[in-house]
Amino acid sequence: YDIFETAAGWVGAVASEVGVRRATIPQPTPGDCAEELGEEVDRADHDPQRLSRFRTRLERYFEGETTDFSDIPTDFSGAPPFMRAAWDACRSIPMGETRTYKWLAAEAGKPQAPRAAGQSMARNRLAIIVPCHRVIGSDGTLRGFGKGSSQLGLKQRMLDLER
Repeated sequence: YDIFETAAGWVGAVASEVGVRRATIPQPTPGDCAEELGEEVDRADHDPQRLSRFRTRLERYFEGETTDFSDIPTDFSGAPPFMRAAWDACRSIPMGETRTYKWLAAEAGKPQAPRAAGQSMARNRLAIIVPCHRVIGSDGTLRGFGKGSSQLGLKQRMLDLER
């Protein structure tokens, strides 16, 4: 795992042998990151080198550079099939663009399940790699981000950063 500072705040990440397993959205303190990562960080060794490519890209992203995370290895093990499909579909949304929960549900194979797609984004454990900030309501409004609506300002800043 590693916890590091970016221009937007502190970010924590945990990796397995497969890839990045969990990442936080920017937090005010390193302790907040550790709390968000939960017991996974307690079972992991501190290994900044293992996450250095992700860290570098994330730092550049929050400095306003166009950044691609598509080749960062991920570990979605243990996630239900629809959730994984929704996360994969979300990763296909181009930087600077948005899609609706309805679109996400259709791309994940269940066009009648936009609420389930929303729940998949709420349970997204790979913030920014799975860019759930790019998913909006069908009326164009921002919906949930970072434990409900508490981080909608950050969601808007990230969308602005990408434009």
